[in-house]
Amino acid sequence: MAGEWREATLGDGPLEILDGDRGKNYPKQEDFALNGHCLFLNAGNVTTSGFNFSDCTYISVERDAVLHKGKLRRHDIVLTTRGTVGNVAYFDDSIQHEHIRINSGMVIFRAHGQELSPRYLYMFLRSPMFRAQVESLRTGSAQPQLPIRDINRVEIPIPPFKEQQAIAHILGSLDDKIELNRKMNRTLETMAQAIFKSWFVDFDPVRAKATGRDPILPKKIASLFADSFEDSDIGEIPRGWKVVPLPEAIAVNPSRPLRKGAVAPYLDMANMPTQGHTPDVVIDRPFGSGMRFVNGDTLVARITPCLENGKTAYVDFLEDGQVGWGSTEYIVLHPKPPLPEGFAYCLARSDGFREFAIQSMTGSSGRQRVPAESLSHYLLVLPSKQVAERFEKLVHPLFVHANKAASENRTLTTLRDTLLPRLISRKLRVMSTNKFIGGLV
Repeated sequence: MAGEWREATLGDGPLEILDGDRGKNYPKQEDFALNGHCLFLNAGNVTTSGFNFSDCTYISVERDAVLHKGKLRRHDIVLTTRGTVGNVAYFDDSIQHEHIRINSGMVIFRAHGQELSPRYLYMFLRSPMFRAQVESLRTGSAQPQLPIRDINRVEIPIPPFKEQQAIAHILGSLDDKIELNRKMNRTLETMAQAIFKSWFVDFDPVRAKATGRDPILPKKIASLFADSFEDSDIGEIPRGWKVVPLPEAIAVNPSRPLRKGAVAPYLDMANMPTQGHTPDVVIDRPFGSGMRFVNGDTLVARITPCLENGKTAYVDFLEDGQVGWGSTEYIVLHPKPPLPEGFAYCLARSDGFREFAIQSMTGSSGRQRVPAESLSHYLLVLPSKQVAERFEKLVHPLFVHANKAASENRTLTTLRDTLLPRLISRKLRVMSTNKFIGGLV
């Protein structure tokens, strides 16, 4: 009946679950380009927070035309099903790309007409209810997978269509606020990264002074930089700075005390951010075996494909004196004085460091990782104490501001994930919840 709630499996529900094209026309390496007609999604383009288009590959009109499966329509939902299983993204009207296809490690969910709201389905696929079922259904340890035959078994509550729309609107309001905070944090991080690159990679203030140009900095800051270069083992560096192996300036995997069995904040690899400095989800879990960290540490995923996808975090989500822990596949970095704590995070996000780490990976195909000891071969240009301290004064407030927004997002995310099962089980009324959410956002 149209006005009744019902339970269904995804395989029997009013939707299609579609995979990508694996036939003879599947693109070869030479078919991909940095620009073109159709975006071809890879594993890094679907993250825990939706689409990430910072590292895109494309195929031509001609190659797109011969593929028969895997083309997105507006309001389709993409789910990753191999490697990092369970990331979800929604192809709504805010996405500027018109032509998008998926690779073979994903599926498309396409809701039907007036029976299932795409936004409601998207909310369900991001919910703890769905994730718990995925956890029990996925197979494989080295390379986790979730075949369509198992996705079909997932149970979904289906309210009347108007109720679906109302639930999606309520939870969508929370999502909109979360996304607004994320955009602000991306801007703040872009500012920090721009200063890092200008000062410590391109040496812009020194180059300007060396050629008699205005460094476009306040005089007090400009005076901290040298006005010439000197030779080093890696080429010209600012006069008075020096080149050191990374471990001399940044501690690698420093010791952190945490008793086995002690309940502590846990960050798993699935929730490591590919964009932004902080994770959306951190849970409490008894310590077993893994890397330990404290506030001010930077975490870098060292295993493929997580490293290539940019999984990196700056730890500022713990209580004072608290020790957190996570995957054994993290490398933990902590700057030594005079370098500020944010320096290691900006370095870990830089192109040069990532390229070095990727080239340092060893091991069999599909399970390659960066040995922590390889970082002793990374040569770092160590700035003067005065420049390092000024960098801290400029960048630290950006991280503080971003931390507040990220903390609010974790609260909103918890609220959203708590509301969904209560709304779809009818334990909460849509109207009263709508008024409450309106007061928050």
